[in-house]
Amino acid sequence: MNLHPDYLLNVVNEPADIKKMSLDELKELAAEMRQLVLERAAAIGGHVGPNLGVMELTIAYHYVFNSPHDKIVWDVSHQSYAHKMLTGRKLGFLDPDHYEDITGYTSPEESAHDFFEVGHTSTSISLAVGLAQARDLTKPHSKNNILAVIGDGSLSGGLAFEGLNNAAKLHSNLIIVVNDNQMAIDKDQGGLYKGLKNLRDTNGKSPNNIFKFMGLDYKYVADGNDLQTMINAFRDVKNIDHPIVLHVNTLKGKGYTPAVEHKMEYHWRAPFDLKTGKDKHPVVNGYNEAVLDELDKQIAAGMPVVAINAAIPGVFGLKRFQEAHPDRYFDVGIAEQDSVTTATAMAVAGARPVVFQNSTFLQRAYDQLIHDMALNDSPVVMIVRGGTIAQGSATHQGTFDISMISNLPNIEYLAPTNVEEMVSMLHWALKQREQPVIIRQPEKELLHGKPTQDDYGVINYDVAHHGSEVAIMAVGDFWELGERVYEQLKKKLNIDATLINPKSITGIDQHDLHHLAENHDVVVTLEDGNLNGGFGETIARYYGPTDMKVINFGAPREFADNVPLDVMNEWYHLTPKQIVDDIEKVLHSL
Repeated sequence: MNLHPDYLLNVVNEPADIKKMSLDELKELAAEMRQLVLERAAAIGGHVGPNLGVMELTIAYHYVFNSPHDKIVWDVSHQSYAHKMLTGRKLGFLDPDHYEDITGYTSPEESAHDFFEVGHTSTSISLAVGLAQARDLTKPHSKNNILAVIGDGSLSGGLAFEGLNNAAKLHSNLIIVVNDNQMAIDKDQGGLYKGLKNLRDTNGKSPNNIFKFMGLDYKYVADGNDLQTMINAFRDVKNIDHPIVLHVNTLKGKGYTPAVEHKMEYHWRAPFDLKTGKDKHPVVNGYNEAVLDELDKQIAAGMPVVAINAAIPGVFGLKRFQEAHPDRYFDVGIAEQDSVTTATAMAVAGARPVVFQNSTFLQRAYDQLIHDMALNDSPVVMIVRGGTIAQGSATHQGTFDISMISNLPNIEYLAPTNVEEMVSMLHWALKQREQPVIIRQPEKELLHGKPTQDDYGVINYDVAHHGSEVAIMAVGDFWELGERVYEQLKKKLNIDATLINPKSITGIDQHDLHHLAENHDVVVTLEDGNLNGGFGETIARYYGPTDMKVINFGAPREFADNVPLDVMNEWYHLTPKQIVDDIEKVLHSL
């Protein structure tokens, strides 16, 4: 049900509808849309601060320009909620029954006003340059405008500068809007931001102007949250015949005091109480706490531990580490590549860097994993979170890290099943100096257990139960799934299966694998990630020359997009019943 049938937004079906509105009506629209951002995010979670801060900018864009003939590329696109409301998707904000109909990012499948599916940072300028170059090639007389909107935080990513560098070569229309709210997810990091501050402090007059140094025209807007100011600014640059940077100062979280006062916490929020700002379902991550406890112990013992992350301290609870060890904490900004390469050098020079990465963002540092860390066999320690089959956007899937990392030489990729095992692995990883070690932090419910080894240089599988006929190898987070499959096999087929915790995604225990062949016909692998190039294929390859049947369970090679987890589990045959049924079919075929 539409909760706000009286809202002015109800008459807006396309951007052209707001062109008829007065300034007062547009301001009323902005206030309504801010409220809708808050209501939806409070109910289902979402990006709060980024969207509240660009409300006037978005309305002014659609008031002045002619979308979709004029094209806008939103960097990350997490700030595109207002854009969605004005381009035919208002019901996804007005009616709670339709909140899930739209994604939190731009999507060409949703609307002709979206041009790319985007969820990672620093891509917008390069995408806009590509659109402009294609326009100039295929429609040389076109008067259509191309805009990129990129936040100051996203400028810390190297791809943004690659885009700026090539944008300067254009001899045609390109408008790069730098939305400067003095924040990434956390505070901006690095020398670039001193230059942006100089520009803000001098109303854009400072000679220390990186955009002009790169050959781009430049204009500054001091108050990007004033609607008339933004309308005038866009009118000034519309149809410009060369690339220009429009540097706009905005307030992240504008219109909601908690989001202004706690900008990092309200960058993205899980469902919360709109009146108090408190989480509806508070979560304490026991794995995060255990990792930080171990780092504290090692520092107290004299180990030169440092923590490195790429602008996502909240994911790992690293504010605690920063407060306790400020000289050992390094936030490199949204620059995963830099985090890995810097850690490589630190480790070679004798420090013990622990790099904290999110699975979906680690993709951006793949070359550094190979060329810098693995090739140099640098003893970096890395913690990866978000490596799981999840129901989020296709832009943020965490299913690819196993296949990305496990196929690289020199790296040991460990997958603990419980918190004590994770701490044991971390302790060993910090003590050893032979190779890079990556630990895949569990994402499911906190489990407890007893580690069965303390040196992971050679992997010894933990055979939790010795059985016959069927062996279940449950990797990391899928340990509980393995236990349920074991129980179902006994109940339905009267099979007393062997249950194994492999511990490692990269290292195999050839001794145990060899002896399984003595009294087992089927080996089942369960992994919380992409099957292609994954753990299961490693086991299948080992048994290739033998009669052993291997069945792999995990995610297929696809981008799942906002699919409920229970639905995906059905699709991927990841329920205990489906797994047992598939095992039964194979056994009957023998």
